[in-house]
Amino acid sequence: MLKINKEEALNYHSQNPPGKIEVVPTKPVSTQIDLALAYSPGVAEPCKAIAQNPDDVYKYTAKGNLVAVISNGTAVLGLGNIGPAASKPVMEGKGVLFKKFAGIDCFDIEIDATDPDEFIRVVKALEPTFGGINLEDIKAPECFRIETELRAKMNIPLMHDDQHGTAIISSAALLNALEVVGKKIDEIQLVVSGAGAAAISCLRLYLELGLKRENVVVFDKDGLITPERTNLAELQMQFATARPISTLAEALDGADVFLGLSAANVLAPELLLKMAKDPIVFALANPDPEIDYDLAMATRDDLIMATGRSDHPNQVNNVLGFPYIFRGALDVRATEINEAMKLAAVHALAELAKEPVPDIVNKAYGDNTLSFGRFYLIPKPLDPRLITTVSPAVAKAAMDSGSARQSIEDWNAYEDELRSRLGVNQKLMNRITSRARSAPKRVVYPEADNYKILKAAQIVHDEGIAQPILLGNREKIEQIARQNSLDLEGCQIIDILQDEAKRNEYAELLFRKRQRKGITLYEGKRLMRERNYFGAVMLDNGEADCYITGLTKDYGRSILPALQIIGVEDGVQRAAGMYIVLHKKGPFFFSDTTVNIDPSAEALVDIIGLTARAVRFFDTEPRIAVLSYSNFGSNVGPLPDKMRKATELAKRRFPDLILDGEMQANTALSPQLLREHYPFSELAEKGANTLIFPGLTSGNIAYKVLQEIGGAEVIGPVLMGMRKPVHILQLGASVRDIVNMTAIAVVDAQTYNQPL
Repeated sequence: MLKINKEEALNYHSQNPPGKIEVVPTKPVSTQIDLALAYSPGVAEPCKAIAQNPDDVYKYTAKGNLVAVISNGTAVLGLGNIGPAASKPVMEGKGVLFKKFAGIDCFDIEIDATDPDEFIRVVKALEPTFGGINLEDIKAPECFRIETELRAKMNIPLMHDDQHGTAIISSAALLNALEVVGKKIDEIQLVVSGAGAAAISCLRLYLELGLKRENVVVFDKDGLITPERTNLAELQMQFATARPISTLAEALDGADVFLGLSAANVLAPELLLKMAKDPIVFALANPDPEIDYDLAMATRDDLIMATGRSDHPNQVNNVLGFPYIFRGALDVRATEINEAMKLAAVHALAELAKEPVPDIVNKAYGDNTLSFGRFYLIPKPLDPRLITTVSPAVAKAAMDSGSARQSIEDWNAYEDELRSRLGVNQKLMNRITSRARSAPKRVVYPEADNYKILKAAQIVHDEGIAQPILLGNREKIEQIARQNSLDLEGCQIIDILQDEAKRNEYAELLFRKRQRKGITLYEGKRLMRERNYFGAVMLDNGEADCYITGLTKDYGRSILPALQIIGVEDGVQRAAGMYIVLHKKGPFFFSDTTVNIDPSAEALVDIIGLTARAVRFFDTEPRIAVLSYSNFGSNVGPLPDKMRKATELAKRRFPDLILDGEMQANTALSPQLLREHYPFSELAEKGANTLIFPGLTSGNIAYKVLQEIGGAEVIGPVLMGMRKPVHILQLGASVRDIVNMTAIAVVDAQTYNQPL
């Protein structure tokens, strides 16, 4: 599990602006006519249209893509009854997941009401505003009644995710686990530890899949649920048993499946040994399961196990379900989320796990062994196929069951629409970070006497992204850490001024490498007192895997030691720099933005090759536009001529690339403009995602303008063409920039020097 620092979590939520969400206009509001259309008098027209036809609210407002995440804070995460205000960060977080994974907008609503009748009244009154309602963190048994009555009273999709999310995901895992071991669901004996909202919902859905009620026994904190119990809700009492047993040990004797939604360590190893052959254990208590994963696997070699944790196989994670279920329900304007829709999600998830795992998922998790079986029962959360698998299945079930008020006719077009809602960029860094975690590398930071570097080092160490090596004055580093409550345990600190022997060793190496380039042994010893040179020799000598600098010095001074010591890779004439520009339309790649001031046409061909390889590194197929102020010869001059020549040379050298030029930037980015005026272009179908600039000036200006006033997130610069993984930060980069660059550097180290 990731180690989360208290101050880090508080700072994350408090940094300006506080919280995790904001409201952004989706229409222009910059002119007088814009304002008149948005509000008075123009807004009267959609109001009148909706008054005449209430369904037009979906046509003229955001209702159709808006979900409310609603709680009263009575059962929050592992925190319990902390109240509505304290639950707000969780509800905001749920809204972020809706947006990230399914493109759904959310408002979080925290209601100060513990009385079920009052809570029901408030939520029902919100129906005109929202396209769907996600209930969250409401304690049992009240949550059962609240959801049941709201579903009956409301005409929009509603789901209590604490109940049904776990039920849906674990149902898919159960179906596949039973298939792996060759057992039938109507024949298995199931033992449950826990009788809260999630456990009861799991059981109800398992019954829909064929589980026999008489084959179930349930324990809660007070023991076995029997008909004599008087302190439980009706839904819980449906699973009371009259069997002549009283203990978990007796119940597990010969049982096929154990479902835990209770507390840590309630399943002892000796109890696991009592279960039938090929036992299935879903130990879903978080953060500590009912039995430790490693202990359980060591106890039974025929065990199939799932947990709620990301650091073990078969993670039962609700994010596999709720974003895509609501997406499908909203897209057909469903009146509810019914059993047919839940079952459709179950079967879609189960079947997706049996499909060949795409390389993009293997790379994200750093595991090429993923295939259907004991250790891969359900898809991974970063699988990009989830939205195009689960959402259409839910939408179709809504249509078939009569819940849909709108039909989807063209399912291929619907899948394209689902992909476009997200864009690849939302998951680009997630995949890189996950891939980095699969095989962390040693990253040397020469500027370790800086708070941002130390903070980033703590994060990448705690998240398992990298093994930081910090160069700097040890006393100063430790002082900065104390002042800012940083935990640098596990980070190697090297005070180079206190290690004369290592400096002399490195000076000898530098002298041998650069003795015919003007570096004497004396000069080498002087340079080894500079951390950038020391760090570069560490990398060159194999004592580090990656090298990151540039936070406090300009790019030229920062890159010089690496160019002198590491140099470019074999067969490459020059290095180049690329920025990744993340925008709602997808990721764009800008090159060269940092290294080559005024490259020749021939140099631009090298840059194009390096850039194409780098774009593929980010699991994106490059569509390259060579930019100018001219469109295909419409203007003459040294710059358009250079870019035209570069295009011709690059097409000959890289015939398989989708590449065209020279062209203006707006032409490159507008497929409509290309199709209308330049239909012959290779970019006319989709437009460009990779832009090659005529020189450093134009490229550098373009990405900085987009970053500051264009609302784009910029990652980089990614240094391309070096013999070993070297990356130079943007001067004054943020902690997040450093963490992102570290993840890129680690994956670079895992794969560097692949052929162009």
